[in-house]
Amino acid sequence: MKSKNIDTGMGLERLACVMQDVDNIFEVDTVQNIMKHISKIAGVEYKKDHKTDVSLRVITDHIRSTTFMVGDGIMPSNEGRGYVLRRLLRRAARHGRLLGIKKPFLCDVCDTVINENEKAYPELAEKRDYIKKIIGVEEEAFAKTVDKGSELLSGFTAALKAEGKTVLSGDDAFKLSDTYGFPIDLTVEICEEQGLTVDRDRFTELAKEQRARAKADHAAKASSSWADNSIRVDAAPTVFTGYTDFTAKDAEILAMYKDGAEVYYADEGDEVAIVLDVTPFYAESGGQVGDIGTIMTGQNLASVADTIKSEGHFLHIATIEQGTLRKGDKVNASINGDRRLAIMRNHTTAHLLQYALRKVLGDHVHQAGQLVNEKACRFDFNHFSAMTPEEISKVENIVNHEIMRALPVTMEEMPIEQAKKLGAMALFGEKYGDTVRVVTAHHSVEFCGGTHISNTSQIGLFKIVSESSVAAGVRRIEAVTGLGVMELLNGFKDTIARSAKALKLANVSELPEKCAAVTAELKEKDKKLESLTQQIANAKTAALFDNAKEVGGIKLVSARMDGTTPDALRKLGDSVKDKEEAMIALFASASGEKGTFYCVCTKEAVAKGGNAGKIVREVAAVTGGKGGGKPDGAMAGAGDITKIDEALAKFESITSDIIK
Repeated sequence: MKSKNIDTGMGLERLACVMQDVDNIFEVDTVQNIMKHISKIAGVEYKKDHKTDVSLRVITDHIRSTTFMVGDGIMPSNEGRGYVLRRLLRRAARHGRLLGIKKPFLCDVCDTVINENEKAYPELAEKRDYIKKIIGVEEEAFAKTVDKGSELLSGFTAALKAEGKTVLSGDDAFKLSDTYGFPIDLTVEICEEQGLTVDRDRFTELAKEQRARAKADHAAKASSSWADNSIRVDAAPTVFTGYTDFTAKDAEILAMYKDGAEVYYADEGDEVAIVLDVTPFYAESGGQVGDIGTIMTGQNLASVADTIKSEGHFLHIATIEQGTLRKGDKVNASINGDRRLAIMRNHTTAHLLQYALRKVLGDHVHQAGQLVNEKACRFDFNHFSAMTPEEISKVENIVNHEIMRALPVTMEEMPIEQAKKLGAMALFGEKYGDTVRVVTAHHSVEFCGGTHISNTSQIGLFKIVSESSVAAGVRRIEAVTGLGVMELLNGFKDTIARSAKALKLANVSELPEKCAAVTAELKEKDKKLESLTQQIANAKTAALFDNAKEVGGIKLVSARMDGTTPDALRKLGDSVKDKEEAMIALFASASGEKGTFYCVCTKEAVAKGGNAGKIVREVAAVTGGKGGGKPDGAMAGAGDITKIDEALAKFESITSDIIK
């Protein structure tokens, strides 16, 4: 029999429907428990309202999918699987809002998803905290986006309905997407729910224009007319020998381009792109920068400032420093060896760094981008929170341990299936051919076309300089190796020496104690200064009350006390607030370019209609500032500090209007 098997479509959940005698998978017990949790949070019941049921089903389906996807190591992103995950999460979050759920809730519901499935999928329970954190971070990030976007979209749709129109313009949809990060698919979905459509053709046109502008900007930053990949070389692809050689002798100039057009010779001072048949110059790719160096024949010399790739051809971006180069010339091409070695050290370190991060933080860590040059290694990776000092220290120790072990680094081309069997890590979204290059450094096994050192000991030493956030769920580490560590240490040493000199210390070992002593001394002086300032202010306030004006049975006092801190103003005002008679006081202070107002009302003044929050808000508005607070005490910032006196002058009339 040719076809022995028949696919009946009877998956586990459909079998469960049959066994439990229900109409659909949303009524299977394990799925129902998830929906009941959502219903409880939203305060709604299933099968009571069609629209509500749709939202309950969407959320139930999507939270199940996203929980498993995150558990499998997929991270929210703007491409590939990560984009599918992000769309599912955002759609579920939006339907939660349609049910009236205003706060993040999906990370709580995923607890139920895990509980219902952990017997068959124990890895979900093991990764519970991680899964909840990823979903929670993504939902909170989307909440900020959707609030502003929904508000604007509501304004657009209301205007359309008022005008009797049914199509949201592509310009408005693009503004929501490009300026506010509101996804186009969500705009389309919301419009469809209201019987409206979106001009997708115009949106697509604007999106293409935006991408073209970004591409042009990139080309401009590259300072070359060929950076837009527009050159088409009619020759065999360049042969790269730079994995093993730093020089290529008797390489032939196949073509040269000046201002984007092909030329047959270039004279001194010309800026050109040179194409060779063979080159040791690595072309920028995979996060590794392009090589620099020289191309020369006899006394004719070109200085190469960068190397980029265009459809298999390496373009050496160069300036003719001396003489003339011609198409067909046989030349010697040499890279800057010291620079390349530094780049190689940093590139191999990036591989070791990924291994260390996965060991310390978890298998969810994957490369999200990198830049390796002669100065540093910059590595972006998927992770949901800032690394602790302890985690950073562990990662540093692991990488340095691998360096000190003097492990061999091997580079081998092999069939992609063989590489996968070895467990080689690939960058998701990258396209690979049937044959791939695999770089192995002990536990680190990765697909990579870049250049690397042959032994980890050549790295010398590794030091993390910073760890920061790049985007939601993406962190960045910047690190140095080899001589870069020496430069860093010398910089620290110089800073310490200059600090010790400034503090007049003969021995730098005394620096920590001296800094602590100076800090304590300054704090004590600040306290004394604040006390004296307060005494002066109190004295001024006492004098003010002797000439206080009265409005509606309430005494009014105001004063400008420049240089007084907001805290000092608050203390001054609070001393007035405790008085038993009806009083309202307004104090103002300007320091540098900033200004502050503080207003207080005693209990008696509040009883007679005084309201510090309203008063300070209107006073600050005179300067273009904003603020407010409680009836008995409120603070505001001044906008234009040159208008503080004008605002104080209007204090009496503003207070009089509020009391009335």
